Amino acid sequence: MPVSTVTRREAVTLVASGFALVVQPVAAQPTPRELFTEAVQLFFDAKPVESARTFDQLVVAVPGAEPELWQRGLALYYAERFEDGRKQFELHRTVNPNDVENPAWHFLCVARLEGIEAARGKLLPVGEDSRVPMKEILALYAGKVEPEAVLAAAERGEGEALRNQLCYAHLYLGLYTEATGDAKKAREHITKAAGPFRMDHYMGRVAVMHAKRRGWPVEKSGQ
Repeated sequence: MPVSTVTRREAVTLVASGFALVVQPVAAQPTPRELFTEAVQLFFDAKPVESARTFDQLVVAVPGAEPELWQRGLALYYAERFEDGRKQFELHRTVNPNDVENPAWHFLCVARLEGIEAARGKLLPVGEDSRVPMKEILALYAGKVEPEAVLAAAERGEGEALRNQLCYAHLYLGLYTEATGDAKKAREHITKAAGPFRMDHYMGRVAVMHAKRRGWPVEKSGQ
């Protein structure tokens, strides 16, 4: 505006406002650790879209960290960014070639994009994973065994080990049956992984988040 139209009071206000803008501190950028923590928290709050975006920020901030971020792959899957999830799990294989869970999640992404048979044909190769029942889970996803084989393997054990095996078995059976279109079986398995066989580790919490995201009530685990 022309100087002649500005009153003394307006001029003082403008100067004061300008000074305030100049001295206002710039907000500090979140650290990579803070971004990771926020992304994980958003994920378990059943906000995968926001979680995936925060992981994207982390990848931009620390590009070399991307292959390690399997947690980002899970967020991408639930955010329905299946192509990005597929690429994330392919990258993760370069740093973690023996984890059966990685090809399982890759399978789930490809199945959503191209169907179950295509996902089986593109199943990522993997090394030895001694955890029970990972071998049977991989065989199920490859189309070589039925779900009963996964449960039979998982039921061999006792105590917390047995509980943990059943948590994993029901989680991956639930994910598989959901991908194949059997919503009833998916709900049955996921609510068991999130309820009676719930474990307080990352994948156990994934089962809880999955049930929450789908609106499926879960029985208390007794823990």
